[in-house]
Amino acid sequence: MKIIKLSAIDSTNSFLKNLAQNSILENFTVVVARQQRNGRGQQENGWASEPNKNLTFSLFLRFENIKIDEKKYLNFAVSLAVYNLLLGKKIPKISIKWPNDILSVNSKICGILIENTFSGNKIKNTIIGIGLNVNQEIFPQFKRKATSLKLETKKEYNLDVLLDELLKEIKKSINLLESKKFDLLDNMYLNALYKKNIPTMFKNSKDKVFMGMISGVSKDGNLQILLEDDTIKEFGIKEISFL
Repeated sequence: MKIIKLSAIDSTNSFLKNLAQNSILENFTVVVARQQRNGRGQQENGWASEPNKNLTFSLFLRFENIKIDEKKYLNFAVSLAVYNLLLGKKIPKISIKWPNDILSVNSKICGILIENTFSGNKIKNTIIGIGLNVNQEIFPQFKRKATSLKLETKKEYNLDVLLDELLKEIKKSINLLESKKFDLLDNMYLNALYKKNIPTMFKNSKDKVFMGMISGVSKDGNLQILLEDDTIKEFGIKEISFL
């Protein structure tokens, strides 16, 4: 494993992507930044982080035999790695909000961005960006919708130690992925899934509000929701939001 440490960068995912395009990267190359000026999240959202307070890093992985139609399990593996780390830190009511936000109660503590490169019917490599709120205590841009390890446990954390612990968890999860332990990943992810089997209000892409219950995740990675008429409908990442 090669770890590149930077004091400041616009985006660790963008930096690592450019590096991968211009050189042959060692598998499990990590780029970590103390300050990320233009962090990126899902759906082109930004990810704001106070300098020197949080873990903001990206990881390059190369695969030999993970098919494109198995990519949801890559998402499961990475989400579960963060989930398991925080579970071990006794963070209260940890869950995975589909597809891969990590929550404590109802507040976001970690965001994940996965960008894949394909070759034929396989995933050639992937860049995984992780923003974990660690020692930051004020989140003005998110009001009460964000939290951190320090807010939840009243402890200060060593970022280097925490990074090492998280990378070990990611390696464990990726081993499950590469060993094709898909049923195990599926069960663990669904057991950790936020609002699963709980009546919840949603809004679709046409701003229509409706009630439903999350029942699972489809083969394509879409969210499956049991509606009030007992039918199950699937939604992609840009097609639904929680209320």
